[in-house]
Amino acid sequence: MNIALAGNPNTGKTSLFNYLTNSYEYVGNWSGVTVEKKVGKLKGDLGLLVDLPGIYSLNPLSKDEGVATNYLLNEEISMILNIVDSSQLKRNLFLTLQLLEYGKPLLICLNMIDVAKSRGIEVDPTKLAQKLSCPVLPIIARTGKGCEEVIKELTKLKTDQAVDFRIDYGHLLEEAIERLINLLPDDLSLPRRWLAIQFFEGNQLVQETLTKHIDKEKLDSLYQELEEKIKTEVKSLPQYIHLRRSQWLDQVFQESVTQSKKPEKTLTDRIDQIVSHRLLGIPVFLLIMYLTFKLTFEWVGSPLSDLLGEWMEGPLTETVLLWLQAIGASTFIQDLITQGIIAGVGGVLVFVPQIFMLFLLISFIEDSGYMARVSVVMDRLMESVGLNGKAFIPMIIGFGCNVPGVMAARTIEQPKEHLLTIILNPLMSCSARLAAYALFVSVFFEENQAIIILSLYVLGIVLALILAKIFSSTILKHEKSVFVVELPPYRAPRLASLARHTWEKGKGFLRKAGTFIFAGSIIIWLLSYAGPSGFAVEMDESFLAMIGGVIAPLLIPLGFGTWQAGAALLTGFLAKEVVVSTMSIIYSVADEDALQTILPQFFTPLQAYSFMAFILLYIPCLATIAVIRKETASAKWTWFSVLYSMVVAYLISLIIYQGGKLLGF
Repeated sequence: MNIALAGNPNTGKTSLFNYLTNSYEYVGNWSGVTVEKKVGKLKGDLGLLVDLPGIYSLNPLSKDEGVATNYLLNEEISMILNIVDSSQLKRNLFLTLQLLEYGKPLLICLNMIDVAKSRGIEVDPTKLAQKLSCPVLPIIARTGKGCEEVIKELTKLKTDQAVDFRIDYGHLLEEAIERLINLLPDDLSLPRRWLAIQFFEGNQLVQETLTKHIDKEKLDSLYQELEEKIKTEVKSLPQYIHLRRSQWLDQVFQESVTQSKKPEKTLTDRIDQIVSHRLLGIPVFLLIMYLTFKLTFEWVGSPLSDLLGEWMEGPLTETVLLWLQAIGASTFIQDLITQGIIAGVGGVLVFVPQIFMLFLLISFIEDSGYMARVSVVMDRLMESVGLNGKAFIPMIIGFGCNVPGVMAARTIEQPKEHLLTIILNPLMSCSARLAAYALFVSVFFEENQAIIILSLYVLGIVLALILAKIFSSTILKHEKSVFVVELPPYRAPRLASLARHTWEKGKGFLRKAGTFIFAGSIIIWLLSYAGPSGFAVEMDESFLAMIGGVIAPLLIPLGFGTWQAGAALLTGFLAKEVVVSTMSIIYSVADEDALQTILPQFFTPLQAYSFMAFILLYIPCLATIAVIRKETASAKWTWFSVLYSMVVAYLISLIIYQGGKLLGF
């Protein structure tokens, strides 16, 4: 059996999925979207459980939201498991009604009954089941309470028994539904009444399906004719259908839900008074980010990186060298492995504890429910520059990696806002840049590491907002959009969930260390080892020095006009982590401590900050450019992203260095 798990966002769908399947299996992404496709094997070998994205309606506003409707239209489904939030029941049941109209056997999991009771809400599952003509089970997904009953109930449902659920939409709409059903071919396997209702609700995916069987002009004529008739009551057909459903649900509530006391302010409400405050919201966000960087770079992450660096510098390098000498490896091979691979890859891996620490803290912020509040807090500011709060979510994702950040922009409905979010996302400081930041702040800003790192993240955000205003007022003018986001209650994240999310985010960094950085380190070392005069040349006479020397004069006004800096920036195009591995090879050091010792000979604190700002802003990495090309389907906008970032990086670094000199730094 294929059982679809559906529900609104933040209803406990993931907790229920994990309980019913013991664990889960990632099976890539849904076709054409960034949403993860999760499929798990149900306990008791009942079949497969397919986790659909959290949605409010089957009528999609974006590609990601269209996943559920596409699944219902194109896949074989045995039954549907619908999870609803008891404390927000009416809003959740709008989706339930659409799923019931689909006609497949459906089981409702009435989740968060404990939260509902704390708010004085009592739901009678028996009466609710009678009204909805399907079984209803109360559960608490986080603790697993009632979830075993779900397995038992699924075994009772008959997959071949169609559910005849109907809402009376009034004679005008009912007549139009029958007319449309009669136009459909007899061999159509999809539920006909559901298709008709979804069509009149304005579901574009359903309309595309129907045009394969019915002439588009007939469909448009039927829709317009009905809309003209109902205009005396409401403005549009979707509003009319929503009104009818709302009236029907009001009757359901009167019979199955009781409010025993007036809702009191919850802990979530009290916290939101501070973190979502109109004036305090942004300072609170900056304080949380400051504490995040403090933990990452000073209190926890940095000491762990020091321990890893000492191990790589001593026992690892010495053991590898002894092993190479024992097997009679040539000097070339010894140098390649110790000075190329260990120095290059190791120079990046030493920052793994800090990067994983940052991912752990970001996962904590996400799982606690605070991340959604950030988008609300930022909405007013984002709106002033031509975006909305939803665009800030891809930007936050970009702090981990710009590639998924760009892909996450698919959730933005307005095409020009979607494009604007994509081309600005590379300005968000991803974890790949973190290795370079960590190196330079530990050398030049040891007492203020967190504040310097925070300033770079804020610099990226501020520039993105300024450019958003410029672009949205000139080349990407568009209409204002509506911003809607779910605010889940605050919860203490579970350790298993935190560990899983941290690993999912961090493993990409380790994967790059074994591919891009490994290969890049070998190539860079070979370029530093060879020159026009042969092999084993002086570093200043190598091919790498020649390549870096080409662009070094352009970098002089920025404060780092050396071939070494030029070469590091060029190789950083492959992946930003390679900047550090390149410097380890160029300066012929085997570990981070030696690199930290030698850097003050080539940089002052002002030059170091200018260099970090340039790394933050200049050309996106190769993987990000590739995904921008794919998401925009435009070579023009891809080149625009590359060129504007180079111009911005040069101007900002120029202002930082020359301005700093004028101020006496």
